Amino acid sequence: MHSSFDLTKPIAIGSDHAGYEYKEDLISFLEGKGLPFKDFGTHSEESADYADFAHPVASAVEDGSAAFGILLCGSANGVAMTANKHAGIRAAICWGEELVKLAREHNDANIICIPARFVREGDAEKMVALFITTDFEGGRHKRRIDKIACA
Repeated sequence: MHSSFDLTKPIAIGSDHAGYEYKEDLISFLEGKGLPFKDFGTHSEESADYADFAHPVASAVEDGSAAFGILLCGSANGVAMTANKHAGIRAAICWGEELVKLAREHNDANIICIPARFVREGDAEKMVALFITTDFEGGRHKRRIDKIACA
């Protein structure tokens, strides 16, 4: 599988209770592709706070111990807001393949945030596969993402 991500490193994955079922499906998908991953939880459908899982995923991407991140919650807003507090993280909410493609090509997103309550079963796997295989275009987009960080 072609990827601009270093897939010798694990993929960081996490969710709250609303994203738990899809997280488990995505773990099976990653295993089927032979891709390493680290599951930061949650580990059940019991109510849980999204920040408890978004921060560790973002930290793993931020410190380079993970190739990239996958976060899920009901709307993806909570996990995206939390992850984007970390320096160097560009967490993108994606609910369709066109958004995934643009998040990678134009924004060099390094965490995909999937709204489990708004994505059909099976589509999350397609989006993650596209996220992995879509390259950042650079050029004018590099100039733009260089302006994101607060100095």
